[in-house]
Amino acid sequence: MAAETIDNDLVLEMAKVGLFYGHNKTKTNPRMKPYIGGRRNEIELLDPEVVLSSLEKAGQFLKEKLAPGGLVLFVGTKPAAKDSVKAFAEELKMPYVVFRWLGGTLTNFKVLNQRSNYYQDLKSKIEKGELAKYTKKEQLDFAKESAKMSRSFDSLKNLNRLPDAVFAVDPEESKTAVAEARKMNIPVIAIMDTNDDPAPIGYPIFANDHTKSSVDWIFARIKEAIKV
Repeated sequence: MAAETIDNDLVLEMAKVGLFYGHNKTKTNPRMKPYIGGRRNEIELLDPEVVLSSLEKAGQFLKEKLAPGGLVLFVGTKPAAKDSVKAFAEELKMPYVVFRWLGGTLTNFKVLNQRSNYYQDLKSKIEKGELAKYTKKEQLDFAKESAKMSRSFDSLKNLNRLPDAVFAVDPEESKTAVAEARKMNIPVIAIMDTNDDPAPIGYPIFANDHTKSSVDWIFARIKEAIKV
């Protein structure tokens, strides 16, 4: 994403999708103050230049991590982020989490991977009719187990090793994922606004992280940057 001079049309476009809106000033994280450009009705507003420069830096880093052989885990469990995260990750054939984060996904990866492999094997056997030798009750139990596991493991089928980076929407919402990534020395990219702490995030994208239109706009720009 090439650096650019912000013109009025771009600022209006960003404002229209609510990109600059943070939270009430009483919820502002002290470390976010350098990135705030103003205030409206007690709501802190992010600086447009900060938004674009942080997006450019994070987009370039993500592009490097998505080079052939790269693996990035996308995380977005809040309603504003789920659809964008799922669509973007699936297009890239990358793993993602849009429901509950499973504790130990990164810090206890060996066990997580075993459970994921078990689920994929069970799912395959059900689809191929290879469980017909079991009783109807046993088959029903297998089907229930598979259905229960699908919500957590379908999206992780491409997570065959620890990722090269984690991309999170709202690090406060995804704080367990961020904490695990940091513990494993995995760099974190995150869309974050004024109530978040930027200190733990290697590549912050300063933007409204609680509105779908804002999150969608960010992903569209990133897609353009990495030429998906």
